[in-house]
Order: sequence, then C-alpha cells, then structure tokens
Amino acid sequence: MILPIRAFGDSILRKMAHDIDKDYPELQTLIDNMFETMNGANGIGLAAPQIGLDIRLFVVDITPLADDEDYEDISEELKTFKKVFINAQILEESGEEWKFNEGCLSIPEVREDVKRKETIKIEYFDENFVKHIDTFSDIRARVIQHEYDHIDGILFTDHLSALKKKLVKGKLQKIANGDVGVSYKMRFPK
Repeated sequence: MILPIRAFGDSILRKMAHDIDKDYPELQTLIDNMFETMNGANGIGLAAPQIGLDIRLFVVDITPLADDEDYEDISEELKTFKKVFINAQILEESGEEWKFNEGCLSIPEVREDVKRKETIKIEYFDENFVKHIDTFSDIRARVIQHEYDHIDGILFTDHLSALKKKLVKGKLQKIANGDVGVSYKMRFPK
C-alpha cells in the first residue's frame, strides 16, 4: 500500500524518533508498504518519520543506480543493495567530506549540494531483528546518512550554508504551505 509522504513543514519530520522492538505491530507490512511508497515516489530511501511515524526505521533500495555509469565501479554491489535499518546508530563517520547533490521525497523540487563524510560504521537491526555492524562507503553511505538524519529529526536542508538556506527559503515555504506536493510515479511496472 502506498502511504502519504509528509512534506517539509510537518512537525513529525523534526522529531527525534524512538527505538522499536521485534513485536512492533505489523512490522513486516509496514516495511513492505514503505518500500512500495518509496518506489511509487521514485525514491531510493524512505524513513518512518516521512510517513508520519516517529520510530527509528528506514529503508533503502539503491539497486536502480547499478546501471548508472557514474557507479560502474561498484555496480555489482549496488545490484543487491536493498536494506532495512531498525534502531540504527551511526558509530563512526570517517574519510573526506564530499559534496553531492541531494534531494528528498519530503522536500519536492529542491536539490542542493550537501557535504558528508565518505564512510560510515553503523549498528542496526534488519527486518528479522538480526543485529549488524557494517561499514559503508560511497553512495551507499550517502543514502544511509540522509535517511539516518530523518530519524534524528534532521533534513538535508539543515546542512546548507546560511546563503543556500536563504536561497531555498521561498521554495520551502511553498512546500510547507501545501503549494508543492510529493509526486508518485511508479519506477517499476507491476
């Protein structure tokens, strides 16, 4: 089921999310719905606050990038990079900061360069509540960091310089006013 995505200005996007346990009601259905919602909006990541839940859960599916020539050196890894992150905690960020043009399903029609560290070490549970501690780099780390920010009540626009924030302020206000909405376009035919 495709769920409504909350847009910039919704207070849930600024809340610190809380941990859940393996008995969270209908967890697998929620995860399935989040993947369907993300795909329907042509996204590669979605966090629970974006659908109105203040829980530490996000999903990523970077498999569509496997065919992108910009990622040909890691295309094999990307072909299977579809993951669920529950109660995630970034343990370490390392490496050089690199800029990348980010967008967000909750902030439609706004894209800006954001600096993030190139490598992260993260602890999380998967959909079966198996604990993992993994290290990710490149676009995988970038997407995880972006979604992780959501469960901490942070948006990518918070990382912008004061000047950039000023430049996008009008666009953000239009989103908050409901003048710009999230568009859903199925990425994959059913």
